[in-house]
Amino acid sequence: MSRKLQVRLPGAAPLLLLAAAVAMAVLVILPLVTVFHDAFSKGLTVFLSKLHEPDAWAAIRLTLIVAAISVPLNAAFGVAAAWAIAKFEFKGKSLLMTLIDLPFSISPVVSGLVWVLLFGAQGWFGEWLGDHDIKIVFALPGLVLATILVTFPFVARELIPLMQDQGVDEEAAALTLGASGFTTFWAITIPNIRWALLYGVLLCNARAMGEFGAVSVVSGHIRGLTTTLPLHIEVLYNDYDFVGAFAAASILASLGLVTLVLKTALEWRHAGELAASRRH
Repeated sequence: MSRKLQVRLPGAAPLLLLAAAVAMAVLVILPLVTVFHDAFSKGLTVFLSKLHEPDAWAAIRLTLIVAAISVPLNAAFGVAAAWAIAKFEFKGKSLLMTLIDLPFSISPVVSGLVWVLLFGAQGWFGEWLGDHDIKIVFALPGLVLATILVTFPFVARELIPLMQDQGVDEEAAALTLGASGFTTFWAITIPNIRWALLYGVLLCNARAMGEFGAVSVVSGHIRGLTTTLPLHIEVLYNDYDFVGAFAAASILASLGLVTLVLKTALEWRHAGELAASRRH
């Protein structure tokens, strides 16, 4: 009969660890409580009026549009990249892995600056774009490109370890039995990664909606046109409209809480598959 090994920490170590955990919890919860407290500090009527302002609606709408474009594109790229890296050997594989991890190692501001240097008025393609009346920087395309660049590792990095762990046996068996590559991909590969894919999409969506640094560089801060919700919060706070700023921040905080609940539910129901996606 096996017995679990129990390790007792000496002296006051357990109390110190407990105190540290409580302190960290307070540091996380206190700002969240402050956001909602200040958002409703002048009552529900004022809170709702701040959210019904045209600039606030425009910022919310733009944030959803940017996320609706960038997240599916990142999901498609993540699945394709993970499938190629996990299932095949090819030249440039290590380079592709490095490129996937690159946004994790550079500042989001740099990620936005890249697009300005390429598509801005003084950028490499700026003159040609201006001659053809094509707007990328300080417009929706620039916001989408900046968001894609900072968020595209999330889906791929969730799927690669899982697909490597699963191997290629099931796909090889299906191909041997006469299934086409397309059928094999949709009938075997996708069902095997569906929960890890959903988990990666959740994280990607949360980052896309909350991104500030990269979109700040390419937006131009044109109120009602190119300000996403995080940028709108900054504008209101700088204008000393604290209730409006915290009201908008409460929307982002609520989205974060919803993401956290969904993330926790996925981890609880599919702990094995998600744990495999984090190996190595």
